[in-house]
Amino acid sequence: MNTSMIAASVSMGQIQRKLDTISHNIANTNTTGYKRRESTFSDLLHQQVNNQSRAEMEVGRLTPNGLRVGTGAKIAQTAVRTEAGALLETERELDFALTEKNHFFRIQTMENGAPVERLTRDGAFYLSEDPDNAQALALVTSNGDFVLNAAGNRINLPRNFQTISLSGEGQLLVTLQDGTVQNAGQLGLTNVLKPQLLDAVGDNMYRFPDLQALGLAANDVREDVAGNGQMVSQGFLEGSNVDLSKEMNDLIEAQRHYQFNARSISMADEMSGLVNGLRR
Repeated sequence: MNTSMIAASVSMGQIQRKLDTISHNIANTNTTGYKRRESTFSDLLHQQVNNQSRAEMEVGRLTPNGLRVGTGAKIAQTAVRTEAGALLETERELDFALTEKNHFFRIQTMENGAPVERLTRDGAFYLSEDPDNAQALALVTSNGDFVLNAAGNRINLPRNFQTISLSGEGQLLVTLQDGTVQNAGQLGLTNVLKPQLLDAVGDNMYRFPDLQALGLAANDVREDVAGNGQMVSQGFLEGSNVDLSKEMNDLIEAQRHYQFNARSISMADEMSGLVNGLRR
């Protein structure tokens, strides 16, 4: 196969991956707490071709001698951008928005029959029956996964509560029907020190990979903290941090690159046809 065809076809496959990332961002423009992804490219291996054996013919040349024949480009990294999104006021007691970068709510879900911890920025919470405590309600996500407190336990609320408020210290204060106020604990948050290690697992949640295999300790990548009034806002939800105008600009640019590479394949094919059609 022609070298230009190889480089173009490899690059087109990688550009398609960038297009997939952009389309995923656009599709989640209105997803609560969604963090956009951004793809970057790097060159693949290239070959140095010294096609000029006479050094005197290269006098005055401003570029390096010879030719660099590449094999295309590849996706170097698809990074998660954790900048905070805009706050959307809902005035709902069970809606909470994180206001600081790299902080996530701690969630307990079930995987293969065992409880595991996941992270999310989606603070739209609800109340559900607690299977382990018939006298209380559990704070859960829209999928029914349990929200954890600062100690790593489920957040339980009494059934006969009237209102829920968040104090300046981050305590969830529950007012009962008789006016009594109870402390339901603090929302558990995790400050992710290495956000690029996070794996997306669907449903707007993340997890850490096998840290032992990477030679890392938990303290190297995360710091569990108790949410306070500066980190969490009640009655708000965090919007997606996707900039639609930027994504559309990146989409057009990626499509142009794809088009140019496709055109180079067509041109190489036409040149091969001319060569094959030569007659002595």
